[in-house]
Order: sequence, then structure tokens, then C-alpha cells
Amino acid sequence: MLLVLTFLIASASADEDQIVGTWLSGDGDGWIEITRHDESINGRIAGSPNDNPERSRVDDKNPDASLRDRELIGLNLFSGFRFDGDDRWVDGRIYDPNRGKTYRCIITVIDDDTLKMRGYIGVPLIGRTEIWTRKKE
Repeated sequence: MLLVLTFLIASASADEDQIVGTWLSGDGDGWIEITRHDESINGRIAGSPNDNPERSRVDDKNPDASLRDRELIGLNLFSGFRFDGDDRWVDGRIYDPNRGKTYRCIITVIDDDTLKMRGYIGVPLIGRTEIWTRKKE
């Protein structure tokens, strides 16, 4: 019995860690680094495949004028998610720097290299879905 419980705990942990890594956002403009901290995950902008070293992108769409000069690289996009045990992370919020809006979000791990990001207002039925792909090393 103890062996079975150990296996189940190890399997759940492996599923939770599957999301950790660097992902290309659905619009193809950002590398997002997802890390795990205790029971939740965080995502921050790690760069862009379209980086131009002579141009620094800032959070110019932010509704808070005092934050519009902050660099996008290193910006935390999401937090507060919890793993629901069904290849999904729920109860989190995600910030869209292209629109300057924050949405509720569900992240579903489709496979080792694919995430489905469902941002919404109110209920998941009213929202937008993006597919993110894992960065190949």
C-alpha cells in the first residue's frame, strides 16, 4: 500500500512539473518562462524571438500610467494558479501586455510541448484561447 501511495504522489508531482519550462506565446512574440513555487506557478516574459537589441519594449498599454515605462522583459504575466489534478491549472490571472488587461485564466497541458491558455472575463465561455508551444533547446 505504501508503494502505491508513493507512486501516486510521484506521478502527481511529475504532472505538476510538466508545465515548467520556456514557452512561445500564441502570438509568437514572447518567450514565457514558467516556474513552480510550492503549490503554484509563475510566468514571466523571458524574451522574444523578434528581439531587436536597439529597441526596448515597455508596458505602454498598462492602464496604470505609472507602470507604462517598465520593461516587458522580466515582467510577471501570471500567478495564483493551482493544479487541479486534471492536467489543468486553475484560479489564476494572466496579464496581456498587448492589451493592458488582466484576465482570469485556465491553463491546460495538452502534451509535453503544448499548452492551451484560456483567458476570460466572468466565465470561461466568454474568452479567448491561445496555444503555446515549448521552446526547443
